[in-house]
Amino acid sequence: MSSPLCQRAARCGSAALTLLVAASAGPVVFAPAAHAANSCPWVGSTAPVDQRVDEVMARITQNKEVSLVHGNGSTQPYVGNVPAISRLCVPALGLEDGPAGIGDGMTGVTQLPAPVASAATWDTALEQRYGAVIGAEDAGKGASVALSPTINIVRDPRWGRAFESLGEDPYLAGKMGAADITGTQSQGVLAQVKHLAVYNQETHRNSAADNADVSERTMQEIYLPAFQAAARAGASSVMCSYSWVNGQDACANPYLLNTAMKSQFGFKGFVTSDWGATHSTINSAYNGLDMEMPGGGYFGAPLNSAVNGGQVAKSRLDDMVRRILRQMFAFGLFDRKPSGSPGAVVTSDAHSTTARQVAEEGSVLLKNAGGVLPLRPSTVHSIAVIGADADSKARTAGGGSAGVKAPYVVTPLTGITHRAGSGIKVAYDDGSNPSSAADLAGSSSVAVVFASTFESEGSDLGTIDLSSADNSLISAVAARNPHTIVVLNTGSAVTMPWIDQVAGVFEAWYPGQEDGNAIAALLFGDTNPSGKLPVSFPRSLTDVPASTQQQWPGANGQVRYSEGVDVGYRWYDTKDITPLFPFGYGLSYTTFSYDDLFVAGPDAHGTVNVSATVTNTGRRQGADVAQLYVGDPASTGEPTHQLKGFQRVDLAPGASTTVHFTLTTKDLSYWDQNAHGWTAPAGRYRIAVGDSSRTLPLTGTVTLTSTTAPPSGAVTGIAGLCLDDRGASLANGTPIQLYDCNHTGAQKWTVTSDHRLTVLGKCMDAANGATANGTLVQLYDCNGTGAQIWEPQPNGALYNPQSGRCLDDPGATAERETQLQLYDCNGTHAQKWQLPERM
Repeated sequence: MSSPLCQRAARCGSAALTLLVAASAGPVVFAPAAHAANSCPWVGSTAPVDQRVDEVMARITQNKEVSLVHGNGSTQPYVGNVPAISRLCVPALGLEDGPAGIGDGMTGVTQLPAPVASAATWDTALEQRYGAVIGAEDAGKGASVALSPTINIVRDPRWGRAFESLGEDPYLAGKMGAADITGTQSQGVLAQVKHLAVYNQETHRNSAADNADVSERTMQEIYLPAFQAAARAGASSVMCSYSWVNGQDACANPYLLNTAMKSQFGFKGFVTSDWGATHSTINSAYNGLDMEMPGGGYFGAPLNSAVNGGQVAKSRLDDMVRRILRQMFAFGLFDRKPSGSPGAVVTSDAHSTTARQVAEEGSVLLKNAGGVLPLRPSTVHSIAVIGADADSKARTAGGGSAGVKAPYVVTPLTGITHRAGSGIKVAYDDGSNPSSAADLAGSSSVAVVFASTFESEGSDLGTIDLSSADNSLISAVAARNPHTIVVLNTGSAVTMPWIDQVAGVFEAWYPGQEDGNAIAALLFGDTNPSGKLPVSFPRSLTDVPASTQQQWPGANGQVRYSEGVDVGYRWYDTKDITPLFPFGYGLSYTTFSYDDLFVAGPDAHGTVNVSATVTNTGRRQGADVAQLYVGDPASTGEPTHQLKGFQRVDLAPGASTTVHFTLTTKDLSYWDQNAHGWTAPAGRYRIAVGDSSRTLPLTGTVTLTSTTAPPSGAVTGIAGLCLDDRGASLANGTPIQLYDCNHTGAQKWTVTSDHRLTVLGKCMDAANGATANGTLVQLYDCNGTGAQIWEPQPNGALYNPQSGRCLDDPGATAERETQLQLYDCNGTHAQKWQLPERM
């Protein structure tokens, strides 16, 4: 997002660092608020969230409703502010920038590595800790909404915000984004995932000239899946983007906001506009926007007038407010006293430790010729550290709303000097003269050259090359010392014309405040490199998927997404273009082998089980990331293969482990644009396992035949009774009940690949999309919402991810005509269901 402050060049383009005193700030502990007087009985109440929302809605005036759906126009104390409603005990909302830590110039915070570095860890547990640091520090600052994570797909390495996103693959971005959200929200702070959607460049941003001409299939397969993963992870809110998509601005785009996010994905949170990205009142309201930021130019007085005049239904305003209040109740904002303040010091030693671990795990070793690394005191007696980026201009963070002030910065020169100790001489040259630099390198055992590019919100890069000065410096140094190692601090892929001249290369991204400690640990082998590229590195700009002017940055008000689903490695692998370094690639100081591929299925429910053995064949402990790719039949027009699973493993020398992956029919499906849905056609699907998109030593197949129809038949529960459409009715709202099994059409259920249960052409549905215990289950038109998703669990339960609850026989009655409900998953017989087998 971009606040008015971020639109000023000084804020967007500065990486200024401020030295602050760090203080301990552990996990946030919230003090419960005292029970309010009878004027606010919903405060401190144990009633279900929806009931508490109803109580507020019964008392709130229209004017106050409008006050909740827009900011107050101020950037103080937070970048976005929604004032409290004291009479109703509705707390204020403070929205604060991320996603690499607390932004907007706040001090006393942790400067985490850029999100692209966290994505390069492929470590969901560490990503959850990354999010928890953000959540804890937001809470300590008194902010209630963290504007993160950024999960937009890196369509092109020139994107100015590539550094703050999670890579080029929707599966990886979805998994890492979901972990980030879980971590943030574990601290009682709402995560606002961004930016919905098809937002992939800064050129012409927030104008109709940035109109993405993109197919429905491309959106569903590439640009929307990570947002579905965010919705399933329970993201409280989503920010719409600066893009125009197929002729409509994203914050008033009915396909993105209503069809996909709210209906198809079952998203129950609220949608906030990026700062200044609201461009209408009536269209934005009806097409799914719930909150305008930072002011109320469209959702303030104009919205009030539109409701009074009948242009916007009062029920739509009510829906906006309900979505906001529901999340405020769910995260306890009504029930605890306000705490934290913008001036608080919220960084801590624990947070710095997390920052360092992400920087270490996220750095990717791209080349290590002749085993030049790790550096060994027995062979390395002197080190030449070269480049301004190693010292005075250490590139630790990107710019814009993702820029974070560091409490301190450990420069690479400081980190290397400290780690080298007294036994190794460390000398420094800033590289301004490639020849007091080449001479230093020639007289040293090893030369380590630091180079960078700078990315920031608000502008794109014109090239993917380093500066000519940096390229000349690296070449000059390498010519004098064959043991030259290059450390890159970039936000995305860069070219490397000197790659054959140097012995080693690290991509360290923007590593945050622990920069020098992390790179020193990696260079000396205290930490074994384990990062894997979340983006492909092309050999030249002519190789990228969006290589024409029409594709990037567009022409005549159109940005043609004509590469379709062939984004990133999908493009290089399908077109047989050899990248400089492929997606998923990264070296280690040990080696790994892959063996014993096992592929079984599909079983009765369309599940395919895959396993393989990973062995550490080297001499030291290390981690690798086992990656599973699926290649669809050629008839589908899908890319050669696509990531559908990954598992990080840490192994001692000689040790082996078995990695397991589970694929559903959805993982084998593509988006049928004519049917507006997912389909998995008959044919042979290729299964490949390895540790990059180009290193897949294990391959197998799974075959879907024309008789591989979805399972269809009776669904039985407690006492052998069957799920039944009462009276075989086709009316919406008809109860789904228990009844004697009778083999009629009212009991012939089909289990679809996306976990819907259909009967007589309609779907089993949680009434009114509600999520509370006791919500009745009914028959309803199939609409793709989360209210109609029923995921089978190993214990026989049918889990509804929208509510976090299970299909339940009330009271375990085992009585005919009992209408089923949602209830907390408890593993009892009242929640055990036997699905039909595939014929």
